[in-house]
Amino acid sequence: MGKLITIDPVTRIEGHLRIDVEVEGGAVKNAWSSGTMWRGIETILQGRDPRDAWVFTQRICGVCTTVHAIASVRSVENALGLEIPLNAQLIRNIIIGAHALHDHVVHFYHLSALDWVDVTKVLEASPEKAAAFADSLGLTWAGNSKHALAAVKEKVKEFVSKGQLGIFTNGYWGHPAMKLSPEVNLLAVAHYLQALDVQRKANQVVAILGSKTPNIQNLAVGGVANAINLDSPAALNMEKLYQVKTLLDEVSSFITQVYLPDVAAIAASYPDWLKYGAGVTNYLAVPDMPTDSKMTQFDLPGGVIWNGDLGKVRPIASWNDDYLRQNVTESIARSYYDGDWTKGPWEGETVPKFTGEWKAETPAPDRYSWVKAPRLEGKPVQVGPLAQLLVGYVQGHAGFKKWGDWMLGTAGKIAGVKLGPAVLHSTLGRHAARAIRCAVMSELAQKHWKLLVENVGKGDVAIFNDPMKSLKAGTYRGVGFHEAPRGTLSHWSVIESDGKSMKLKNYQAVVPSTWNAGPRDGKDQKGPYEASLVGNPIANAALPLEALRTIHSFDPCLACAIHTVDADGEEIARVKVL
Repeated sequence: MGKLITIDPVTRIEGHLRIDVEVEGGAVKNAWSSGTMWRGIETILQGRDPRDAWVFTQRICGVCTTVHAIASVRSVENALGLEIPLNAQLIRNIIIGAHALHDHVVHFYHLSALDWVDVTKVLEASPEKAAAFADSLGLTWAGNSKHALAAVKEKVKEFVSKGQLGIFTNGYWGHPAMKLSPEVNLLAVAHYLQALDVQRKANQVVAILGSKTPNIQNLAVGGVANAINLDSPAALNMEKLYQVKTLLDEVSSFITQVYLPDVAAIAASYPDWLKYGAGVTNYLAVPDMPTDSKMTQFDLPGGVIWNGDLGKVRPIASWNDDYLRQNVTESIARSYYDGDWTKGPWEGETVPKFTGEWKAETPAPDRYSWVKAPRLEGKPVQVGPLAQLLVGYVQGHAGFKKWGDWMLGTAGKIAGVKLGPAVLHSTLGRHAARAIRCAVMSELAQKHWKLLVENVGKGDVAIFNDPMKSLKAGTYRGVGFHEAPRGTLSHWSVIESDGKSMKLKNYQAVVPSTWNAGPRDGKDQKGPYEASLVGNPIANAALPLEALRTIHSFDPCLACAIHTVDADGEEIARVKVL
């Protein structure tokens, strides 16, 4: 066995993730992904009124609050066969879009950019050369001026001179895997700081429509609670709607003028990383951003791609597609749960059974994670922006084609080579896909804002359909799908009703970081995290930056896959931010 490296916890993410890699000959030979805490939300929900589930589920995670709320109400609405008014659909969609913009900007700049950017090199940069490089890409962002960049350089210099690096204190500065020029480093650090304000503006949209953030308050099974009255300052009126539009416009400018070019520049500067990190090349994305009350028309495409074959895609046009309902399963063969089964979520269980902590010096035990192992047709699949980009690109989706071609063309221009879609099966491909999806989502958020204004302008102010009006006795099963920032999210509910009230018999959430971070299954098939690490270079076993690059490219959110508290108040982990 080669040298075993344990990264625990993997930092700059939400939740508790441990990665173990076996390194031999300067490369990863094998890998294991472990969720180190348990999520018990499914157990908490049993017996509760399904109309209340969304309030609980958005507490699964401190980052992904909105997405779980959306998936939960959709699950119950799907079970009851309930339509929602068009206004409610569009308000939800704008919140979804704004949340995605916030999430994607934060992920790239504040959770993963420092895997590629060496802050210490900023002091060697020429603001004039950095501004000229930005000009060469045809960018007009005011923050790229030589004066603005000189101010950032002075700010970093001041931090260094006082020994107060703050958020930049810990990092792999000077690591041999860092290859950006000082000028590109300067641009990236400037944009890191500017992105702090941009993500706030995106989140303001969520707060305006959702009443607060995190943990929005405006949802209801059957619609939303946003009363629409253009003449009332206490309701959703034109002043608030135009405030939303102004914020979306400002965020959109940053995405196209800064985020996309930054990712293109980094991809061009690290061409080797376009061949590392592919791992599982089966992809799943579900349709989203519905444009009708019956939820049959969507602005985001869905589909499945097997074995990285971009010549074939199985479209998924509806949330009611039996293919998804019958072929999504979860395995607990290598997870800390009672039993050894593979079941569909409606029949699934979440009964914890911890079998002992994995000691780093020993081979991997049979069970090593609190994360389950989701499968589609019994096979591991990767979910996330890369899956949605490829599914959309292959099907000719206008937004993904436009921005996908822009990204490949711009990165190729900087690198002096021609790049095709195949390079997206990689660590940097996931970053590129997230930036592309961010641009698409910014356009769709603005489109759905316009659709909402036009619909209200026709005199339609409906926002809610009562789910109890047509309730009958019986057992209902539903699933709520959402293409969240990290990929395909689904909440599966089994509801019992006596005709007057309802309660949850079973509730299971199959989340993006469960799909990607899950362990091996009963057939010993690796999950996407594990498979993506195999073959990655590791220059220094004591500083495994390369492993973090690939894991961070998935935008891990382990609180969604696992969640608990220590009721005794004991320290669970001591974290050093890398």
